[in-house]
Amino acid sequence: MRKTIFAWLILVGIACSPKSTQEENYLSEISDPDVMKYAIHGKTLYENYCANCHQADGKGLGKLIPPLRDADYFRASIPRAVWIMKNGQKGEIMVNGQVYDQPMPANPNLKPLDIAQISTYLYNIWGMNEGVITSAEVEKYLQEAPENY
Repeated sequence: MRKTIFAWLILVGIACSPKSTQEENYLSEISDPDVMKYAIHGKTLYENYCANCHQADGKGLGKLIPPLRDADYFRASIPRAVWIMKNGQKGEIMVNGQVYDQPMPANPNLKPLDIAQISTYLYNIWGMNEGVITSAEVEKYLQEAPENY
């Protein structure tokens, strides 16, 4: 009986212990406190709205869902990425020489501050250092047509 209880306590302890995941370490790449304020919330929003498809590590899903991490298409235009987060995207795109044609659904419930936080998180990890992307910038980007990006 004692062995069973002891084994159970060990399993509960392991299950409840804090996990050091790679995406948590991405936040350690950020040294600017203003960026960190946005990025902390952005990480949670990314995990809730984006990581199912683009994955927590940003590497996408093979030839089905494009990567964000180290992706030329993503790095090329913050305004375009912001617009896509809110409005979605249909049609072929080329990412790192690979064609993707899986529609990305719109996220109409994301507020400009949400998108600013997600963008700040993503554009300040994986070797990028774009600083804070403000909700005012997001609002401006959302008013322009995506062809302008």
